[in-house]
Amino acid sequence: QVHLVESGGGLVQAGDSLRLSCAASGRTSSSYGIGWFRQVSGQERENIAVISWSGGSTWVLGSVKDRFTISKDNAKNTVYLQMKNLQSEDTAVYYCASKDIKDGQYKEWGQGTQVTISS
Repeated sequence: QVHLVESGGGLVQAGDSLRLSCAASGRTSSSYGIGWFRQVSGQERENIAVISWSGGSTWVLGSVKDRFTISKDNAKNTVYLQMKNLQSEDTAVYYCASKDIKDGQYKEWGQGTQVTISS
C-alpha cells in the first residue's frame, strides 16, 4: 500500500503562487505515478495533472497548463504541483493519488489540502 501526505495548501491572494507537495511512502514500487486532483464542494473531483515516477512523463489539464507545473523528486518520493497566478476559481481541496502500476487505477489517496484564493 502507498501512503500519501499532501502539504503546502493555504490562503493566498489572487495572483499569488503556491507549491503543493505529495510525499509517498510504503509500497511505492506498486505506483506508476502520481496524479493531482482538486474538488470544489458539491462538484466532482477533477484530475489536473499526472506524472510518472519512471521517465517523468507528464500531463496537465489544458485549462491550467499555462499556470500549473507538475514535477517530482524520486530521491524524496515526492511530487510537487507548482501553481502560479492563482485565481478564485482555483479554490478547492487538492488531493494527490497513486496510480497503480498494474491497472492504472487511482487506489490510494492523500487526505487533501485546502487551497483558498481571496480576491
